[in-house]
Amino acid sequence: MAEGGKILAKIMKKLEKKVKPGITTKELDRFVESLISCPPKFLLPTEALAKVGAAEDKIKCSFKGYENFPACLCTSINEEIVHSTPSIRRLREGDIISLDLGIFWKGFHTDMAITLPVGKIDPETQGLIQVTKKALKIGIKKVRPGNTLGDISNAIQEYVESQGFNVVRELCGHGIGRELHEDPQILNYGRKGKGPELREGMVLALEPMVTVGDWRIKKSVDGFGWETADGSLSCHFEHTTAITKKGPKILTKI
Repeated sequence: MAEGGKILAKIMKKLEKKVKPGITTKELDRFVESLISCPPKFLLPTEALAKVGAAEDKIKCSFKGYENFPACLCTSINEEIVHSTPSIRRLREGDIISLDLGIFWKGFHTDMAITLPVGKIDPETQGLIQVTKKALKIGIKKVRPGNTLGDISNAIQEYVESQGFNVVRELCGHGIGRELHEDPQILNYGRKGKGPELREGMVLALEPMVTVGDWRIKKSVDGFGWETADGSLSCHFEHTTAITKKGPKILTKI
């Protein structure tokens, strides 16, 4: 999973550079799929590259076909929170976009998401991105043996609300491994000391989803995505993180 996480992080790094006013979200998805279907050398460690050839050693999209999702990449813009489908919609100056991607490598899934500005954005929107990104870091610090899921959830909620924003309550993070979504569910709100105890060897996909306005959500027109019920901006960050003796190990970063 650590190997797969590094591959995913490198794909996302390449994708970041494509985000600019005028590009369509469908173009972003096609770019990702081209990297995954024909992986260039930069994606793979040398020892793994030598073994590529067997079907099980090829990178695959985790999302495409999952519950009939039609694309590799989730592209959620502005008030869209998660799971929005790529389309011919063009990004505009001042938008923000959440890019959520999962890959399947050697029998295991990894999952990550980032939110990026499209050109220049206003200070409040920039603050939303910074707070959500920091909330993920704060949550990850609690990913230690002996802590509980509630310790993660509470840390994220307290920080976000202290900054004047809200956490989405009807969507959550999850365990991850041989399946894309595994137990346990990881809420972004909760109480310290509550829930299952964290143990060494667990791998969790933490993903704070934060809104400028109310935390309530509604289904998007595309039938896959979720968006804020009041139309306020939303932001999303995610990392796949393993629990080790020494604490958290983020798998989806270079």
